[in-house]
Amino acid sequence: MGCLNRWLLACVVVLAGFIAVRAVSQPRNDFRFCILGDRTGDAQPGVYERVWHDLDSLHPDFVINVGDTIQGGNDATAEAEWAALRPLWERYKYPQYFTPGNHDIWSPASRKVYEKETGRPAHHGFDYQNAHFTVLDNSQTEDLSDGEMEFLARDLAAHKDRDPKFVLFHKPFWLIPVKFRSSQFPFHQLVKKYGVRYVISGHGHQFVHLVEDGIEYLEAGSSGGKLKGEGFEHGWFFGQVFVRVTGTRVEMTVREIDGPLGKGRTIQWAADERR
Repeated sequence: MGCLNRWLLACVVVLAGFIAVRAVSQPRNDFRFCILGDRTGDAQPGVYERVWHDLDSLHPDFVINVGDTIQGGNDATAEAEWAALRPLWERYKYPQYFTPGNHDIWSPASRKVYEKETGRPAHHGFDYQNAHFTVLDNSQTEDLSDGEMEFLARDLAAHKDRDPKFVLFHKPFWLIPVKFRSSQFPFHQLVKKYGVRYVISGHGHQFVHLVEDGIEYLEAGSSGGKLKGEGFEHGWFFGQVFVRVTGTRVEMTVREIDGPLGKGRTIQWAADERR
């Protein structure tokens, strides 16, 4: 074998090794998860349990909520309210990630209980395969405090190569500017800069889906909290959001519970563009 051929063969071997190492270090996305809306805010009997029953049929890799898991408001009963939910969660045994809502954190004592019960700080980030999730805390503010914005900027900068990226917090202060097609507010400019694909909130008990500059904004509907309006077409129904991530493609299916409190309807869409 000539010197040139040996050199070419060596290059091919090195390149193949590089590709193999890169594939291992950058895992391909292939997972599914469920997003739960508010359980409380005048919780409706049996709804949250019915949502979990539907969730179990989907076999997600994990579950993440957008806040208001307990009714809260009383430091003396906070731990007991969390404990009351354990039997349901232990029945299904899916890993959970929590987002703090105003019913979950309302005082320094409730914050300590929340972080103890959920096992994570009120704001944090986590990776799942090659995706990244940032959970923020606006449980006691209407928008995001300077501290939360600073944490978000650091977290996104540290994970800028992850795709897709999701940002979650409870109160959807983005509703008015995004509805009126205004993209000039600082939060939007920050998440756009770092290629965030989805921003997900709760609080209103109504399903809302808006898009601005290619960023999809969702308000998850109620997973148990009292509905404040009527009509599936207006987002007033009990259910959850099922998400399938394959590579950079994200498929979302909003699932209404079935009878007697729903009709089992769905809303589905997908996106796979890099932002």
